[in-house]
Amino acid sequence: MKICSTYGKEQKLEPGMNEIRMDVFSEVPKTAEGSIITLCGNDPSVIPKDFKGFIDNGSEPIEGYRCIKSVHNFESTPSRSEIIQEMAGTQEISKGAYMVNSFRDLHSIYAASQEIRNKHVLIGMGDTGTVTRIRSDILNNEFTFGYVGAPTAPGQLSKEELESLDNCHIVGITGNPVGQSKSPEMQTAAMKALGIKGAYLRFNSPNLDLIEDVMTEYRILGMNVTSPHKRNLFGHLDDFTETAMSTGSVNTVLNVRGWISGYNTDVAGIEYALGYQFPENALILGSGGAARSAAYCLKENGCHVSVKARNRNTLDALCRDLGVDPTNVSDVRDYEMIVNCTPIGMTEDNENYPIELDTITGAVFDMVYHRKTLLQQVAESRGCPLVSGKDMLVGQGAESFKIWFKMRPDTRIMRAVL
Repeated sequence: MKICSTYGKEQKLEPGMNEIRMDVFSEVPKTAEGSIITLCGNDPSVIPKDFKGFIDNGSEPIEGYRCIKSVHNFESTPSRSEIIQEMAGTQEISKGAYMVNSFRDLHSIYAASQEIRNKHVLIGMGDTGTVTRIRSDILNNEFTFGYVGAPTAPGQLSKEELESLDNCHIVGITGNPVGQSKSPEMQTAAMKALGIKGAYLRFNSPNLDLIEDVMTEYRILGMNVTSPHKRNLFGHLDDFTETAMSTGSVNTVLNVRGWISGYNTDVAGIEYALGYQFPENALILGSGGAARSAAYCLKENGCHVSVKARNRNTLDALCRDLGVDPTNVSDVRDYEMIVNCTPIGMTEDNENYPIELDTITGAVFDMVYHRKTLLQQVAESRGCPLVSGKDMLVGQGAESFKIWFKMRPDTRIMRAVL
C-alpha cells in the first residue's frame, strides 16, 4: 500500500509522498519534490517553476506539469458507469472521492475500479467508505491518503493507522444507524490483546443490498448486524445456523472465501448477561430481532414469556414462530423480569415506555447500554436488580469474535473498554 501523507495544519513534511494543500500551507515547502500540490482554488503561480511532482487543480489541467484530475462528491456516490466516465481524461492520474452511504455505493466504487484503464485513485468518504482506504490495492489505486496531525476528509485514517493495517483482517458492524455502537472500540481492544492485525469498521447502510458482494470484493471477514437489519439477512446468506433459523434473526456474519454464513450470537449474549440464571416469567418489550432472540433464549431455559409491542404484524409473527404470548398489559408488578428490546431510551426525548414504570417490582434488563435510561433509573430507585446491556454486548461480541478468529477473546478487556 502506497500512502500519500496529507496535512490538516502546516508542518514539517513526512518522508515519502505528500499532499501539499494550498488551503493549509502558506507556500510550497522546499522538500515537496515528488509530492502533490493541491491548489484548492489558489493561483497556479504558487507552483515552483522547476516542480517535478503532481498538480491537482480539480478537473482543469495546467500546461507543462504532471496533473491529477480530481472529482469530489460530498453527498453521494454515482453509479459504476458514471464513475468510469468521470475518471476519463488526459491527465496522468484521475482521482475520485465520493461520499459512501450504502453497500451499493461500495460496490459501485469497486466495480468501476476494475474497469478503469488509466491510473487512478478511488476513495470512499465517510465511515462506510473507510474500507476503501485500507483496501486501496484491491481498487488498483496508485496510492491512498493518510493524514498527519489532523484529518482532511471524513472517514480518513492516519498514516500510522494505514501502515499498521496493510493486508489486515477487516470486520465491522452494519445497521442504520451504527454511530453510537461501542462494538468497534470493544472488538479493537480484543484484537490488540491477542495480537491480531485487524480493523473493526462501521458500515452504516439503509439496506443490505449487495452486502454479500461487498464482503467478497473487499475481503471483509465478518460483520455484526444490528437494527433494523437482523431479520433481513437471510436472503443474502449461503447458510445459517439452527439458532439463527429458530429465532429468525441474524446478528453475525462470516465470510469464508465468498461463502457467507449467518449466526445468532445475541442468544449467547443474553445468557452471558443473565449469568445463566433465568426468571420464571418475563415481559419482553419489542418485536424486532433482539426481542426474538430474547424470547427464544428465555423460553428455551424454562421461562414463561409474554411480549408487548406496537407493531402488530411483527408481534404476531414473533409469538407464532416462538410460541410465546402477546399481551397489552401496562401494570407489570407480576413479572419477575422486564426486558427492553426496543430503541426506547436511546435518547432522552424518546423515553415514552408502553408500561407503567411505577409498577415495576422485578429485575430490569435494558438492552440500551450507552446511557442510563429512565427505565434503568426507575428500577434502580425502586431497588430492582439491573441486568446490564453492556454485558449482553460483551457476551455476543465475544461469541462473534470466536466465529471470526477461532480464538476466545478476553471478556474482561472488552468490558473494561465499555
